[in-house]
Amino acid sequence: MNFSPEAFRPAPDANKYTRGKLTVIAGSARYPGAAALAARASQRMGAGYTEVITARGAVNVVRMASPSLVVRAFDDWSAKELPENKEGKPCAVCIGPGFVNDAESTTLVLRVLKRAKCPVLVDGGGLAALGSAKAVELLAKRAERNLATVITPHGGEAARLSAPYGLPASDPEKLAAGLSLALHAIVVLKGPDTYVSDSRRTEAMCEGTAALAKAGTGDVLAGMISALLAQGMQPFDAALAGAWFHAKAGKAAAERLTDIAVCAEDVIEAIPDVLK
Repeated sequence: MNFSPEAFRPAPDANKYTRGKLTVIAGSARYPGAAALAARASQRMGAGYTEVITARGAVNVVRMASPSLVVRAFDDWSAKELPENKEGKPCAVCIGPGFVNDAESTTLVLRVLKRAKCPVLVDGGGLAALGSAKAVELLAKRAERNLATVITPHGGEAARLSAPYGLPASDPEKLAAGLSLALHAIVVLKGPDTYVSDSRRTEAMCEGTAALAKAGTGDVLAGMISALLAQGMQPFDAALAGAWFHAKAGKAAAERLTDIAVCAEDVIEAIPDVLK
C-alpha cells in the first residue's frame, strides 16, 4: 500500500480556502487536549483552514496549541454556520474527539449530521450518539444525498454500536463491513490491523505499531483523515490514506524516540517526515 502526497499537493495558485476548510467540533472541559490534537494534526496533513469549536473551558488550551487555529466556544457557534462543499472550496467536519457521553454531545452530533453539506467524520465520544434511531435515520439521509460520513471506532466502540445488529465482534473485517452497511457510513475500525469498509469493499491496513497505543493518537488519526476529506479526496481513499499515514508517522516517531516513549504529539510532528 503506497500513497503519494502528490495526490493532494496544493496548486501553485492555491489559497487557504481552495486547500480546504475543516471545522473541528471537539473537546470538553474534561478532555480539552483532544480538540487540540485533532486540529494540529489536520494542519500538518494539509488542511488550509482549521476552525475549532470546543467547550468554553477548553478554548484557551486549544489556542495555546497553535495560534494559527481559529477557536470558538460551543455557545458562540451554530450548526447553521457550517460551510457547504463547493467546487474550488472543499470542506469537511470532524466531530467527537474529546466529547463526553452527555446530552450536549449527542445534540451537537445530530445537528451536524442534519445540517452539514459536506463530508463528516465522527470519532471518540461522538460515536455514542450514533446508537439512536434518529442518528441512523440522519445517516441514511446523508447517504441518499451522496454526503459521506466516516466513523472511526476502536474495537470496544464498534462492538457497542454493532450490538443491536448482531454483527460478529470477533471478526474485525466482517464487523467493519456490517457496521458500514448498518450505519450508511465508511468505517475505520481501529486496531493492530485497521479495517476500512464502505460495505462494498473492505481494505486491511496492516502497518500498525504498538507506538500508537497511547492516549490521544486516535484524535490525531481523526484530524488526519478529516484533513484529507477537507481537501476533496474521495472519502474511502481519505480514510485509508489517513490510516496509512498515521501508522507511518507512528513508526517514524518510534524510530526517533522508541515505541515506549512516543506520545500523540510526537506522531503529529512526524507527519512532515512521512510526507517527504
